[in-house]
Parts: sequence; C-alpha cells; structure tokens
Amino acid sequence: MVSIEGRGLHGGQLCRLTLTRATGLEAREVLLVRNGQVRPLSTFSASGARRSTELVCDGETFRTVEHLFAALAGLGLHRGIAIELEGEEVPLVDGAARQFTEALATLGVPRSGPHLRVVKSGELEHGRSRMRFEVSGEVRASVSIDFGDSRLSSEASWNGTTEDFVARIATARTFGFAHEIDELARRGLASHVAKESVVVVTEDAILSAGAPFLADEPARHKLLDFMGDLFVWGGPPIGHVHASIPGHAATHALVAEALARGLLERT
Repeated sequence: MVSIEGRGLHGGQLCRLTLTRATGLEAREVLLVRNGQVRPLSTFSASGARRSTELVCDGETFRTVEHLFAALAGLGLHRGIAIELEGEEVPLVDGAARQFTEALATLGVPRSGPHLRVVKSGELEHGRSRMRFEVSGEVRASVSIDFGDSRLSSEASWNGTTEDFVARIATARTFGFAHEIDELARRGLASHVAKESVVVVTEDAILSAGAPFLADEPARHKLLDFMGDLFVWGGPPIGHVHASIPGHAATHALVAEALARGLLERT
C-alpha cells in the first residue's frame, strides 16, 4: 500500500490517494474506493465537462483522474489495483504522472493487457476534435494539436512500452497559457499549485521551474491526458489511436461512439 497527499488542481483542497494491490477475485479489474464503498471502474460513467475527467457512480465522484490513469496505462496495469480517494479530486503532485508511476511500481502488480481493441479502421469527429482508429496488433497512441505558437511542437506519440512512457510521457507537466491562468484565478480555481508542477506560456516567455522545458512538453502532456482518458474505457486499445485537438469531453464522446459503431470492442 502507498499513499500520496497533495492539493487538487482545480479546487485546491488537500486530498489523499491510497493505492493498494488487490488480491483474489478483486484482482480481475481496477477498483475505486470511496467512503468505504468498493466499485469496479467499469461501473462508472465519465465526463469531461469541468476541464478534467470526472467519474461518477451511485453519487460517488472521482475527479481529475487522468494523470493517475495515464500512469496505470503506461505501466500496463489494467487489473489488480484498488484506488481510494479522500477529497474531491486526485492530487496534482508533480503536475504529470511521474510520482504516480513510481508509487504504482512499488506495489509489484504484474503487467496486464488492455480491455479494448481496434477492430475496424475509421475516423470520427466531435466538434473540433477528430480521432482516427487503425487496426494493429500493437498498442500505440498519438496526438496532434496546433497551439498557434511556433515555440511549441504540435505532435507527440507513445510506442506502447513502459520504457517509453517513463522516459518521455510521465514527466510532461500540466501547462496553461497566461490568459487561461488569469481566468482560472478569477474563478478561484487552480489555487495552491506548486510552480514546479506547471508550465505557463506567455507572449514573452515560457515560465517553468524544476526540470528544463522542452518544446514538445505540452504535446506530450496532451498525450498523457489522452492516455488517461482512454484508460477509463479499458485502453489505450490494441491498435493505433490518433487524436487531433484532443480534449477530455471529446475523447469520452468519441470512444463511446467508436464502441457504438463497431470500430472498437471490449476484450
């Protein structure tokens, strides 16, 4: 068992996350624990309406799960984990998935395959977002987004291995543009965020503390979020999934549509 404490990105409240290796019949899937109630991840519905992925089941809510779930996806831990949350959202900690990845690795849970597979190639749209599905025997995910800033790279990809995730994706920090940060502050959101956990892009400079900023870090963080959102559905799937201008709400809507249209199937 390992616990992580910190403040949430959006509400700024102290939160506590406890990760445990599940045993017996419970080891067959990922479990979410809230107020003493244990429920399989598959019983929750997902929403991306509040600038994060939020899971709801029987009135119980888990918010801002995407970085933690990206760590689970990158390590290939699709079963055998129990996640207990005290507080309104998962702690921001390092603004990425490195700390979650390191904590999960200490539990000794064996790697397992995804519960999702691309079975038919195709492309779907939701607003400005597009998602392309390609049949393949390997897991691969990628994103592209034009930030409208020549200082920022527009693409990032993951080759499906734990090594690639740990080396390049898990460390990609939360980022925001100056006008977005100002708006969040006016709404009382994103408070108590450590400067090492976020990159702020202004017209004149790119502000970061801690690890040096690289031009593709925002794209890699978008990929991290995308992987975490796909994990909600049992992925990233076996196959190649590419998202153009991804967002939490769009990803959940497009995966649901892909399942309904037979591009994806649960395994």
